[in-house]
Amino acid sequence: MASVEQLVNAFTTLLVTVDPPGLAPLFIGVTQGMSALQRRQVAIRSSLIAFGILTVFALFGASILSALGISMGAFRIAGGLMLFTIAFEMIFEKRQERKEKTGDAAITKDHIHNIAVFPLAIPLIAGPGAISATVLISGTMPETAGKAQLIAVIAVCLALVLAALLLADRLNRALGVTGRALLTRLLGVILAALSVQFVVDGIKAAFGL
Repeated sequence: MASVEQLVNAFTTLLVTVDPPGLAPLFIGVTQGMSALQRRQVAIRSSLIAFGILTVFALFGASILSALGISMGAFRIAGGLMLFTIAFEMIFEKRQERKEKTGDAAITKDHIHNIAVFPLAIPLIAGPGAISATVLISGTMPETAGKAQLIAVIAVCLALVLAALLLADRLNRALGVTGRALLTRLLGVILAALSVQFVVDGIKAAFGL
């Protein structure tokens, strides 16, 4: 059974990594020209697919690492550094720019009915950062009850993502350019601190400190 502190850290890490407010304007862009019903269907489908992906990594991520001969300590260090890179991009407004390029490229290459899978579910929602964070958190919750709690946390985060997508127009107007920039930077600082903690925990685990 995971502690309250573990659950709060898991929720914060996943929510910041997935970044629902940042997804809202991108969702508007990739679903341009769709009806309200079509947007709703895409939002639900992409959220469910992303939930499935993160759940698989929550349950089997550690086993996959073990099969590859990668220790959890090493993955915590690597994952922490990766999350720190994402935090750096968020603070200096690089991540949104990269996401927008990913979305623009996908519109021209993929049929409109498949955008729920790519680029929304992968890599915009369940991207490398979210997957790494899920595996890292899963490693701190080895028991079955802990895994179940983590899946519940993932479900709550993805429910918030779904809400952000369904309310994308309103959210985009309410935050505005300044609001989105401020929120993204604030979340970036929080993620940077969490990522450093992952690295510290990884070093302790790797060297038996």
